[in-house]
Amino acid sequence: MRLIPTASQTAGPFFSIGLAHPEWSDLTGGGKAAGERIGIEGRVLDGDKTPLADALVEIWQANAAGRYSHPEDRQAKPLDPHFRGLGRCATDQEGRYRFLTIKPGPVPGPGNSLQAPHVSIAVFARGLLRQVTTRLYFPEEALNKTDPVLALVEDTRRRATLIAGDAGLDGGAKLYRFDIVLQGDGETVFFDV
Repeated sequence: MRLIPTASQTAGPFFSIGLAHPEWSDLTGGGKAAGERIGIEGRVLDGDKTPLADALVEIWQANAAGRYSHPEDRQAKPLDPHFRGLGRCATDQEGRYRFLTIKPGPVPGPGNSLQAPHVSIAVFARGLLRQVTTRLYFPEEALNKTDPVLALVEDTRRRATLIAGDAGLDGGAKLYRFDIVLQGDGETVFFDV
């Protein structure tokens, strides 16, 4: 028997079947999770700045204490039983997504460094052979200056694509704006994982 290679398939556009769960965009455990409640919203845009109405945005983050809800995170920091750290949101017709979550704490980095509070983001969309991965950093964080991953992006204009904008307040939660541009002018920095 001989196996014949076949062409790759793009990721999507059928995320609404099995992956899109609107309730997964609220990571606060119904408001029970410890920490500062925040909102993250934005749009997923293609190279022509056209919104993608059928993308899926996934986030993964530490809790307010800086610990991940994962067996490999063995830090002596508390786990929050009301916070799972994983969320998903399908984009709407305007390419918009929105999460309600907790502002993460700093986490350990390479070489005993400390990473600034951040949210890891994966985007699944039609036309992509696999998801793209980026990070969202918060504009007011002093640790951004010494974050080892953020420092990998030497061009300050490119680094700015990883910093969320302050979008005011919404229902008592601080709101951050983070548009994700998949290619072209203003393309968001993506990381190989």
